[in-house]
Amino acid sequence: MTERTTGSGAGKDPEPPTGVRPDRPSEAGRGRPGGPHPGILATVSLGILLLSLLLAGLLSGGRVFVSPFAPAAEVARFYRENVAGVRIAGMLQFGSAVPLGIFAATVYARALRLGVKVPGPAIGYFGGIAAAVFLMFSGLVTWLLSRPEITADQTLAHALAFLAFATGGVGFVVGLGVLVAGMAVPALILRFIPRWLAWTGLVIAALSELSFLSLAVEPLQFLLPIGRFGGMLWLIAAGFMLPVNRAAANGDPGQGALGRRPTDAAGKAGRQVQP
Repeated sequence: MTERTTGSGAGKDPEPPTGVRPDRPSEAGRGRPGGPHPGILATVSLGILLLSLLLAGLLSGGRVFVSPFAPAAEVARFYRENVAGVRIAGMLQFGSAVPLGIFAATVYARALRLGVKVPGPAIGYFGGIAAAVFLMFSGLVTWLLSRPEITADQTLAHALAFLAFATGGVGFVVGLGVLVAGMAVPALILRFIPRWLAWTGLVIAALSELSFLSLAVEPLQFLLPIGRFGGMLWLIAAGFMLPVNRAAANGDPGQGALGRRPTDAAGKAGRQVQP
């Protein structure tokens, strides 16, 4: 007969039998980032956008677009003579907005996972969704301009060209700037990414926000490509450098791949960033 253990070992839970796992989530499962990789999402979005410009140029004899500030007859003639290029450009522009919206949702969830408790992530999420919606709307309007029954009316075609410019240009860039700023400010304070990259994001965000002045001051339209392509390139870089969890952000080599244990996280809760 086996004797009952007494003394200093009394009261302790017995060790689980060999081969039986404790009833709790695995360490590897808690360390998984969840969701798609933000760097890849930003790369796909920019790649589709560049592809739309490339194909539009090839199908339109090297002329990618016409300025809506040109005479109405010239604007209508451009869209009427380049139906295939305009149609494909509108379709791909619409498609490039999808990974951008997913990117905004992913980095927002990542920021919550990192314990960020300032408004920055929510502000960035708003900006990312706004940028994606404006880009979708601009793509649909551009697609409308490939329809012959639309371009037959010069006034209507001219109005839609202005609408496509306002939403896909100013609306998209301003929203993108808000997304960049919402990511850059917490990343700078908490040092999630290199400081030079965070400061670069803040400069790009500021120029993007100033681009709304181009609606009244046409020479400031040079800010639009800076915000569009500079902002997207910044999202790619930040997406690949953003840490997966708090342990990786703090540079803990023992827990960086798996994430902190619940007791560690509870012990450090008091040191989370407060608004």
